[in-house]
Amino acid sequence: MSTDTAAMPLADGVCLCLIDEADDDHPIHGWHLVRLLAPGGDIGRIWSLSRALTYRSVDRLIDRGLVTRDDHGDDRRRHLHPTAAGRRHARAWLDAPVQHVRDLRTGFLVAVELRRRRGLDIGGYAARQLEVLSPALDVLIHGIAAEDDVDPVARWRHHSAGAARAFLIDMSQGHSPTS
Repeated sequence: MSTDTAAMPLADGVCLCLIDEADDDHPIHGWHLVRLLAPGGDIGRIWSLSRALTYRSVDRLIDRGLVTRDDHGDDRRRHLHPTAAGRRHARAWLDAPVQHVRDLRTGFLVAVELRRRRGLDIGGYAARQLEVLSPALDVLIHGIAAEDDVDPVARWRHHSAGAARAFLIDMSQGHSPTS
């Protein structure tokens, strides 16, 4: 994966992947993205993005040459299309594990849902994610000293890391909708 893709903001990566899902029979436009990313939308139930930020992300993707927009229709209904570079970036983004435990709730779960929508392997992706985060999870799980037993933040991190590890193991062993 290129450094450029790794540095892509979550909003841009998610919008790019959703645009990359579209085809000639089912084109996508900005308003469709807004609905998918709204709090009650397919992706918004995991991580939501406001209308203004969705359109800003689309504009950044166009500026970077990853997406094109049809010239006809109003801004909300103009179809969006990934470029060849956009398709490569979308696939790289979907394959890249998150780099921080705190990003499991957002970046990882959104990527899992986007992978599920495409019929891509989730178990292997979860296994790669577990491999990347295992050192940090080890520190959080085993790093609580006796004097930290009363520190609520340390306890939270300890228990959250244990739950994250159990979840990733469960997902990697095929206990997911599309493994």
